[in-house]
Amino acid sequence: MSPSIWQIIIVGVLLVLLFGRGKISEMMGDVAKGIKAFKKGMSEDEIAAAEEEKKDPPKAIEHQNTATAETKDSKVAQKKAG
Repeated sequence: MSPSIWQIIIVGVLLVLLFGRGKISEMMGDVAKGIKAFKKGMSEDEIAAAEEEKKDPPKAIEHQNTATAETKDSKVAQKKAG
């Protein structure tokens, strides 16, 4: 059961009566400032991450093929035995 339009209007009127119009607009302004600060912080993190990536590019991990590694190991073992 969702609230009807009349219930929403009554709650809105009660909020205005309890807090006054100035207090509600002040709270909404604070919420807007918080959202702006959050967005600014997120964009600063992205910029910092991009700068960090430019400084130290990701390093490639070199690996050997397992067949090549086994062949080298067997050759080394043969040299030691022989």
